[in-house]
Amino acid sequence: MSVAACISSAPPFSNKTKVAHRIEPLKDSRWDQLIQRHPESSLFHSSAWLTALYRTYGYKPIAFTTADAGERLENGVVFCQVESWLTGRRLVSLPFSDHCDPLLDGPEDVKAMGIALDREFRLRNWRYIELRPLQPRDLPIDLPQTTIPYTLHRLDLSPSLEKLFRNCHKDSTQRKIRRAEREGLTYREGNSEELLNHFYGLHTVTRKRHHRPPQPRKWFRDLREAIGDNFQVRVAFHQNRAIAAIVTIRHKNTMVYKYGGSDRQYNHLGGMHLLLWNAIQDAKAKGIRIFDFGRTEADQSGLITFKKRWGTVESELAYTRYGLADSVTPLFEASAENWKSRTAKSLLAHMQPGLLSLAGRILYKHVG
Repeated sequence: MSVAACISSAPPFSNKTKVAHRIEPLKDSRWDQLIQRHPESSLFHSSAWLTALYRTYGYKPIAFTTADAGERLENGVVFCQVESWLTGRRLVSLPFSDHCDPLLDGPEDVKAMGIALDREFRLRNWRYIELRPLQPRDLPIDLPQTTIPYTLHRLDLSPSLEKLFRNCHKDSTQRKIRRAEREGLTYREGNSEELLNHFYGLHTVTRKRHHRPPQPRKWFRDLREAIGDNFQVRVAFHQNRAIAAIVTIRHKNTMVYKYGGSDRQYNHLGGMHLLLWNAIQDAKAKGIRIFDFGRTEADQSGLITFKKRWGTVESELAYTRYGLADSVTPLFEASAENWKSRTAKSLLAHMQPGLLSLAGRILYKHVG
């Protein structure tokens, strides 16, 4: 009997009325309808994001909901199944995603989901289940828990552009934006292959500086195909040379700054500041309410300071793992201290860009 059948046919796990069922969000049109309606949904819940994860890494998405077949979805918790001989078999909500709130509206939903996930863990013998909520959320799963801390920075775009600029740090952010304008840096945006190539080259050298491989080029192409025009590459040029690039993605009322890279010898010209300020102006012009600067590892004080200086609101993210407590820090992250991470970063530090990209293609499917 399949796992889905086991879960659906088992005695009710929750109270008198709430029973959790397993669905496949990429095959169930009700999933996108829920994502469009639910106020706590994000880019990372969307079918476009799930599709890219599946195409690039082979992560099959599943979700749990208390809605019966044919009923409108009112809640859901989405996961990807990561099955790796290197890092173990686990359910993650979601790989390579800054946050992914369980879309649950009340204590009955929470209880039903907790019991369903506990049963799923035991039936499938997962190493652990990981949740990445935007807001603190504790599901009643009867397993050991460990947490991984991050910070999140978001910018409220409701003030005028003039006030948004004034709220930026005067001696760094404002000054760098003006420096970029004085230096005559040029700016281009779009999702062409040319711009994507500029971005990927800068992203690769930046990841090398941090002793980490870039994600596969295929990941960015799959994202672009799945997301369409809401996927934008923004590139700054100095005398026709690409010196900084970022990727932003729009979803509903939020624009997410997800990836970036720069040529370090030109950082003093303010290329990255120019790109982010243009992205903020673009978001403001389109009526977007939130500019999401994304997650940062808790010990990356320099990057945290950079994001704070844009007038953002800082909050804590706490990823929770239910199951095995060992090696809770993800591979390649700066705070990782397990032997696999130390060995990987030592090797990556000496690789040429071509080999580094190859390492990314091989290793990232084990990381999510």
